[in-house]
Amino acid sequence: MKRLGGLFRRFHYNSPVILTMTFLSLLVLVIQELVGNYLTLLMFSVYRSSPLDIFAYFRIFGHVLGHQGWEHFTNNFLLILLIGPMLEEKYGSQNMLYMITATALVTGLVSIIFFKNIILLGASGVVFMLILLGSFVNFQKGRIPLTFVLVVAAYLGVEVARGLFIEKSITQLIHIIGGICGGLFGFKLTAGKEQG
Repeated sequence: MKRLGGLFRRFHYNSPVILTMTFLSLLVLVIQELVGNYLTLLMFSVYRSSPLDIFAYFRIFGHVLGHQGWEHFTNNFLLILLIGPMLEEKYGSQNMLYMITATALVTGLVSIIFFKNIILLGASGVVFMLILLGSFVNFQKGRIPLTFVLVVAAYLGVEVARGLFIEKSITQLIHIIGGICGGLFGFKLTAGKEQG
């Protein structure tokens, strides 16, 4: 038993915001699997509802914790766990929490305002925010990172093309908005470092 306790002490909660988001989303998915979609619809997906619905205000942020199933969860969190800890270490946990929360708010509001009968859930807007933000890691004053240009072309370009020519859905718009948030945060944070 002592050996097991020593083993657990070696683990480091190295990325508190990213890991907490991952574990909360995993918990929501496990509860959904056990009791059905009721809780996910009530609290972890966003859709247009009455302003008197007290859960509507939580859902604007909480939709990033809900997922349609294991594949949806795995696709999002493989990327979040790959990119997120590096970015949280670089920009700090407080900034990471702010960026995730702001991206959730923006994507939630866009969904409510522009899509009347659509239910949005999942962290893909956050994924695209992190992808674009990651392209700023080696930003130098007065230069545009080529990685940023390539990431915009590869990820957002594909989403724009899909939205225009293949399937017009909220998914592409949320990916694009998440990416725009990541680009804006990247420029803001790197400009802040230059002035600091």
